[in-house]
Amino acid sequence: MSQTKTKTKFTGGISHEEYTPEVLLNPFVHRLELDTTYEKIKTYILTVILLPIRVSLICFFVITGWIFASIGLWGLTEEELRQKPLEGWRNRLRSVCCALIRCVFSAGGFRIRVLGRPASRKEAPVVALAPHSSFVDSVAMVIMGGPSIVAKAETARIPFFGKLINFTQPVYVWRDDPDSRHNTIREIVQRATSDLDWPQILIFPEGTCTNRSCLITFKPGAFYPGVPVQPVCIRYPNRLDTVTWTWEGPSALKLLWLTLTQPYSNCEIEFLPVYHPSEEEKRDPKLFANNVRAVMAKALGIPVTDYTYNDCKLMKKAKEMNLPLAPSLVEVRKLRNKLGLDKTNIEETLVESVLSCRDCSKVSYMEFVSVLNIPPNNVASQQLFKIYDKENTGMIDFRDYFLGVLAISKERTPLEALQVACKIYDRIGYGRLCPEDFCKAVCHTLALSKEYAMEVFEQADRNQLGYITFENFVNYAQKKAEFASLFSLSMQEKMTQRNVENCPNYYDKKID
Repeated sequence: MSQTKTKTKFTGGISHEEYTPEVLLNPFVHRLELDTTYEKIKTYILTVILLPIRVSLICFFVITGWIFASIGLWGLTEEELRQKPLEGWRNRLRSVCCALIRCVFSAGGFRIRVLGRPASRKEAPVVALAPHSSFVDSVAMVIMGGPSIVAKAETARIPFFGKLINFTQPVYVWRDDPDSRHNTIREIVQRATSDLDWPQILIFPEGTCTNRSCLITFKPGAFYPGVPVQPVCIRYPNRLDTVTWTWEGPSALKLLWLTLTQPYSNCEIEFLPVYHPSEEEKRDPKLFANNVRAVMAKALGIPVTDYTYNDCKLMKKAKEMNLPLAPSLVEVRKLRNKLGLDKTNIEETLVESVLSCRDCSKVSYMEFVSVLNIPPNNVASQQLFKIYDKENTGMIDFRDYFLGVLAISKERTPLEALQVACKIYDRIGYGRLCPEDFCKAVCHTLALSKEYAMEVFEQADRNQLGYITFENFVNYAQKKAEFASLFSLSMQEKMTQRNVENCPNYYDKKID
C-alpha cells in the first residue's frame, strides 16, 4: 500500500487462539464432495448400472407428459391461457401430466413423505413454499396437483419441461419489462381474488435458492392479495445432500448425476395450517410475509436472516470479477452493517487518503480493529476478521478485505473497480504497479488469468520501466478488442443485462 498524508499506527496484536467467533450463516454456499472411498466406488458402480435405467425411465415419462401437455394446450393462445382457467378435458389431462411427473421422481429414486393436509383453493388461494433450495422442489407441484407458479418467462422455452410448466398456467415474470413487478403483482392479486376456478398459486417467497440453513427475507409478492396462505415446508433428510443448488457450489449436472446414482433420496413435504392474515397484515404485505416466515422457521427449526435476492446478485457480481473470498462477501456486508461501517465508509476514506502499515498483506486482529475503529471484543468484529483468516494463522491480507468491500459498493463498473484495486495493491506508491501488484489487481477485478495478466503488463509497459500505472493500462486497453466492453457499456446497460441474467463476458481468457 502507498504512503500517505494520513497515517494509521498499529499497536498490539492477538493470536487466533484468543478469539472464537460464532459461525455466521451463508445461505448461498453449498459444499458437496464424496469424502470416503466407499462413496466413490458406490457412485461409480451405480453410474454404470443404475444411472442408464433411471435416465431412460425419466426420459420416457417426461416425453409422455410433454405429449399430453401439447395435446392439452393445442388450439389455445397465450392470451387465452392467461384470461381463464382450463376446463373440461384439458383440466383432466393436467391431472394425467401430474401423475406422469410423479413417476419421474419415483424413477429418480425419490421417496416422498407428506405431512399435514394440502388445503383447497377455496381455503387458501396462495401457497408459500420454503426453503427453496433446488429444482427438485418442483415435486411439491406434483403433490398439489399442478398449481400455477410464478416463474421467469424464459422458463417457457425449456425443452419439454417448458410445455409442462405452461400447462399449469403460470404467472410469468418478464424481466426485460420495466413494469414487470407491478404487472406480476396485479396478476397474482387478480387470480387469488377471482371467482373463477383458477389453480392455486404456488410461490417460492425467498426468490432464490439457498442451502436451507435458514429462511432469508420473503418477497411480499405472494402476500399482496391479503388472502389466506398455506405455508409449506420442504426437507431433504438425506445423509448426503445432492439436491441443494446454490450460487456457490456444485453445478446442476453434477447434482443431477449424484442424485440419480443414490440408491434412494428422501423428500419430506409438510403442509402447515392455513395462515389467515389479520387486518393489519392485509394492509402491510411485508408484515404478512415476515409473520408467515416466522411460522415456517419455527416448524423447520431453523433461524431467519435478513439476506435477500440482492445479496445473490452481489455474489454473482463478485464471482464474475473473481474478487477475493467472493462467496463470503454477503457475510462481510452483513457484519459491516452490524458494526456501523456501512455508515462511516471508513474503508473508502483510508484508501483515498492512503493507508500506512508495515505490510498490509499480513495484518493481525488488533491491527485490523484498530484501523477500522471497531470494538475488539465485539463478536461481529471477530467474525469479520475470521472470514479472511481462513488458515487460522491470526493474520490476514488487509488488501483483500479493502477490495472486497469497495469493489462492490456504489455500483462500480469493472473499470472503476480496477482503479480502486490499483490503489490498494500499489506497494511502491505514486500509482506505479510492479508486475505482481498489477496481476493481483486485474485478476481480482477483471478475472484475468495470471499468465494473461503478465502478457498485458509486458505489452502495456512499452518503455520497459518495470511498472505501469492505471492510465497506462487504460491507454493500452482502449486499443484492444478484448477489452472493448469495459468502455462501450454504460453502467445502466450493464445493470440491465445483469437483471436478465446475461452478464457481459469481458474476456475470453478468464479464470475458470
